[in-house]
Amino acid sequence: MSEDVARFFDAMADSYDQLEPWSEHLYAALHAILRTALRPPPGGRALDAGCGTGFQSALLDDLGYETHGVDISTGLLAVARRRLRAPRLACASVEVLPYADATFDAVSCCGSTLSFVERPECALLEFGRVLRPGGYLLLECEHKWSLDLGWALLSSLAGDVLGYRTSVGVLRRQLVRPLREGFWLDYPAEGAETMRLRLFTHAELSAMLRRAGCTPCRRWGLHSVTNVIPSTVLHRPRLPRALGALYRGLRALDGSVQHLPVAAAFANSVVILARRSGPA
Repeated sequence: MSEDVARFFDAMADSYDQLEPWSEHLYAALHAILRTALRPPPGGRALDAGCGTGFQSALLDDLGYETHGVDISTGLLAVARRRLRAPRLACASVEVLPYADATFDAVSCCGSTLSFVERPECALLEFGRVLRPGGYLLLECEHKWSLDLGWALLSSLAGDVLGYRTSVGVLRRQLVRPLREGFWLDYPAEGAETMRLRLFTHAELSAMLRRAGCTPCRRWGLHSVTNVIPSTVLHRPRLPRALGALYRGLRALDGSVQHLPVAAAFANSVVILARRSGPA
């Protein structure tokens, strides 16, 4: 992961936990999945990869894991140390984890961490390496084939009226790639003009997981129904009353269909539970 990514998250460390409507729904749904998908064995150890301020680490602690966290941002790790009862944190890239083979019973990599990683295939190989056989990986990242990609294209055709800060030419070059292949796309971000995000397809994620010795077990799609509202509209402190009421209804519907294949196929964020098999 690059120094630019570390500086970006260092700068927003103090406000990172102030969730916008978009992130509030994402984390509420994601944490509900984590609580049910990653039940610990006796004496289980878990790694929160890209732990940030310790959102998922605290949940893993509450479930009964001995939880370790790793992140590239020293600013976010400072907040995590204040939040966690017994912080076991390391400043490192998820592409080169500072842990021995087969150390953990579970790895959680959420908050779109993988979408910021320059070499995501290396990160997944590392997750497979540190997982014990039979252990589980819970992965959440940005998805390519979402309605939000359509909003970005429409916005670029209309002079960027929705503030996606991308051009028709850039999107055209990406969309002519093979359907099963993801790509990098600049996205507007607080405190920066744009940040590069990797958008993944299910096919390439499955292939990378298999190379890491992990077999996908379940999939969820988050922000599928709610994507009828452009994400740039939802990345703000609060919504107007009428839009807020609409969004609450869409959130409820999004949560009720998140486990369906059609939701995973067109969601903005894809969540995958994978099980570690033999050696990577």
